[in-house]
Amino acid sequence: MSTPLFPRSPQLADRPVDAVRRDILETFHATFDRYEQLFETLACDAAWYEKAIRLRHPLIFYFGHTATFFINKLLLAGLIDERLNPRFESIFAVGVDEMSWDDLDETRYDWPSAAAVRDYRNQVRQRVDRIIRTTELTLPIDWQHPWWAILMGIDHERIHLETSSVLIRQHRLDYVRPHPAWAPCRDRGTPPDNTLVDIPAGRVRLGKDFRDDHYGWDNEYGTHQADIAAFRSSRQLVSNREFLAFVEAGGYADDRWWQEEGLGWRNFAQATQPNFWVRQADSWHLRLMTEEVPMPWDWPVETNYHEAKAFCQWKTAQSGLPVRLPSEDEWYRLVDFAGLGEVAPGQPAQANIHLDHWASPCPVDRFAHGPLFDVVGNVWQWTETPTYPFDGFAVHPIYDDFTAPTFDGRHNLIKGGAWASCGDEARLAARYAFRRHFFQHAGFRYVVSAMPAVNPASNYETDELMAQYAEFHFGDSYYGVANFPATLAALAVAAMGEQPKRCALDLGCATGRACFELARHFDEVTGIDFSARFIGLGAQMAEQGRIRYTLPEEGELVTYRERTLAELGLAETARRVSFWQGDACNLKPNFTGYDLILAANLIDRLHSPAQFLASIHQRLTPGGLLLIASPYTWLAEHTRREHWLGGFKKDGENFTTLDGLLALLEPYFELLGQPQDVPFVIRETKRKFQHTLSEVTLWRLRH
Repeated sequence: MSTPLFPRSPQLADRPVDAVRRDILETFHATFDRYEQLFETLACDAAWYEKAIRLRHPLIFYFGHTATFFINKLLLAGLIDERLNPRFESIFAVGVDEMSWDDLDETRYDWPSAAAVRDYRNQVRQRVDRIIRTTELTLPIDWQHPWWAILMGIDHERIHLETSSVLIRQHRLDYVRPHPAWAPCRDRGTPPDNTLVDIPAGRVRLGKDFRDDHYGWDNEYGTHQADIAAFRSSRQLVSNREFLAFVEAGGYADDRWWQEEGLGWRNFAQATQPNFWVRQADSWHLRLMTEEVPMPWDWPVETNYHEAKAFCQWKTAQSGLPVRLPSEDEWYRLVDFAGLGEVAPGQPAQANIHLDHWASPCPVDRFAHGPLFDVVGNVWQWTETPTYPFDGFAVHPIYDDFTAPTFDGRHNLIKGGAWASCGDEARLAARYAFRRHFFQHAGFRYVVSAMPAVNPASNYETDELMAQYAEFHFGDSYYGVANFPATLAALAVAAMGEQPKRCALDLGCATGRACFELARHFDEVTGIDFSARFIGLGAQMAEQGRIRYTLPEEGELVTYRERTLAELGLAETARRVSFWQGDACNLKPNFTGYDLILAANLIDRLHSPAQFLASIHQRLTPGGLLLIASPYTWLAEHTRREHWLGGFKKDGENFTTLDGLLALLEPYFELLGQPQDVPFVIRETKRKFQHTLSEVTLWRLRH
């Protein structure tokens, strides 16, 4: 009798409710069973508590972690209202170690016994089983549905099924034992030559719709498209035999092939060969999950990113061809070229994936996908692409730190899945990323292309002040107060009436929202700020159409935000906006000829506001308009007391900043109407806001 296939990701819509409930229940129990079965490979008590590698927790942590994850997320989703074991749900909750290769976590924990954790897992199993069987279910199950937490727990455990199998593979050999449920492939031979296949140019469109009827992680949603130039791809994954040439050529000892980060890792690890290769006398062996076997030369080599990248650099020198790893977009061109679809639910995958075949890799020429092999399956494939968010990315409210912390330029995407990849991991939309020094069941294929890999921006602005101003300019409105830069731009445009709107200057533009708002009406808008960092964020918005930043919630907790010009209706304005760094008190002569100058919350931050105002008329065209907005917050740290425009006694009487403005500007300007207060709100944390009134005055240059 054949072994039943491990359940695929359940379809969550367009089916009878009872069928969806049944499939979720089956998938939950099958995953829970398979995960516990993985830990049956541990041969002694020490195997639970000694770290397999020092950058990760001991395996007892991972045994408990996936169960506590269910409880913690079900609480957040409102499917349960009390904990099972608060201590376990604390010690097993966090710390799944996104560490640099030279970080050491020497924390000592009072871990419970494996038997106690197994008992706890049984309690969790019963609790989740009861929820699935008895809780009311309406379809579809989507991002906002409380049952999303159940699917999240299942796929989270499937991820750890794979990552824990890697740790077991890295454990001492005498700490593990073979298991019939985890039998490796026994086929091996001589690999064919790895030739190149022409991949035609094409367009890729990535990103899941939020209405997709299968579970997915947050980074899979949104949109991304790219036009990909023609390139050539290796027909197969790089085999152990092909990689041996790099080892024997002294590739690990030759600094020329290693990038700076990779060289640091290689020197620290004292690496001389792939991590799972074992030298025995005069022969090579390969460490599998629970045993060592004579080297299967036709299996894919398994490396981290640094080793794969060094091989490509060496291969470039040997072949004279521009060899590199594929980008994520190029991998999707391989998928399209091969005509691949999702793993079918009722038959074994035509790839070494989803635990359908073995608990190990297999020969690189076993599974053909068109003229290529192993486009999916066997081992993950490293890419050149650091993970980044698609347009429209949002974090899921009950798991806000799954992906966003990896948008740091240090986590590269792996694609295609491995033999142990199940559920969402085995789907084409999957996007998993690891630090470049980590080992997974991962290898690589290479491409030949004269075009460098294009890596979209991934970083989130985390500086507190920068993030505040990003939100102030492009984020939400609070307490019913309209966006301040947009309001000022509208006031200025209204005051200009039918005057020509050719050029505008936003002095002290900060992150630039008013520039884009003015560009709705002006042919050209210049933004100038003293802060290069503020200007950089505005320029990023103009060039890329989006910015990303974190907002403090409380303490160390943050939320992740993305804002785009398109969602603000400003996408077409970017080409009319330019940003420059400059000092408002000492502007270069070329900044002149403006029909409008906007100076928002600027004058009380200048070292010499009078110097600025005394010459500003020279920058305007005849009849041009000057808008000044300021809360008049005079502080000696910004402006020496003797340079304040007002806010003090003069000749025994109150002398306001408006008095000072009139004295300086009336020789050249006519004050239009009465000053008006315009409020603004700056968010500091989730519960702390600055509410301020800025006085706005409008001045027309006399002819």
